[in-house]
Amino acid sequence: MIIKYIDLFCGIGGFRTATEKSLKENSINSTCVFSSDIDKYSREAYNANYGEYPSGDITKIDEKKIPDHDVLYAGFPCQPFSIIGDKKGFSDTRGTLFFNIARIISEKRPKAFILENVKMLVGHDKGKTLKTILRVFKDLGYYVDYRVLNALNYGLPQKRERVIIVGYYKPILFQWPTPSIKRTSLKDLLEENVDEKFYVSDRIKNKRLNSHISKHEVSIWHENKAGHISSYDFSCALRAGASHNYLLVNGIRRLTPREMLRLQGFPDSFKIVVSDAQTRKQAGNAVPVNVIKAVIDSFLPHWIEDFPKEEVFIEELQIPLAMQG
Repeated sequence: MIIKYIDLFCGIGGFRTATEKSLKENSINSTCVFSSDIDKYSREAYNANYGEYPSGDITKIDEKKIPDHDVLYAGFPCQPFSIIGDKKGFSDTRGTLFFNIARIISEKRPKAFILENVKMLVGHDKGKTLKTILRVFKDLGYYVDYRVLNALNYGLPQKRERVIIVGYYKPILFQWPTPSIKRTSLKDLLEENVDEKFYVSDRIKNKRLNSHISKHEVSIWHENKAGHISSYDFSCALRAGASHNYLLVNGIRRLTPREMLRLQGFPDSFKIVVSDAQTRKQAGNAVPVNVIKAVIDSFLPHWIEDFPKEEVFIEELQIPLAMQG
């Protein structure tokens, strides 16, 4: 079989990396038939790593022109809903980025979808936003569920809680993945011989070291808005903008772009082709690869059973090999 999928709000390809890893382990072929992201630097990184330059602004793309696919992925931005109505379907979400996912699903009817968003979506507008999202999918005929999963429980040394929404075209006994027993240690993730540019000034270093003593040999120190410092043998959630300054390794240096990518589960084979600043932003916006892979692994038994089997054709005659005498 071959699984066809699309990668919306693709960023640097966290969903794609997770898919390739999961399906390769299970000897299943896959192909990404469409990808899209509005950020030009993310598109450059995506192209360098997957050989495909994503389309741009999804709001300007005609859903009818998107190729047919089995699975839709989307790590869509948590754009507040301006209108929360009473069972108004699409009219509740029109004008939001989520609407673009809904219109594509409505037109292309994939068998499954996996969406990712920040944990705050669950409580946004007293839960009305998530309720509206789930209702839209149910109105489209999908069976949906959601769960908040933490990257820390799936092998990554980063406390990153994200809401995952899954949908399927028919009722199934979908089992959410169980937490991983083994986690990559922070020590194994950190680089050696780090460039001096990542080390903080003596003033900042002394301020940190004089105000906090860590219980861990290797740790990442976190300073909150109130100036309180804590340290753990894992990282707090990476952010697109502030991670460079509020997370410090052992209180003395910033995380490198490669370390931030590792914290999100990207392999070292992932090529860094843009500036450090853009890579930090991309890592902060990315989905945790290990979490998405675990969800895909849980879906696979259903996909194997329900998705079309791959057919091989003779190009000249277009006759399936199984029919040849």
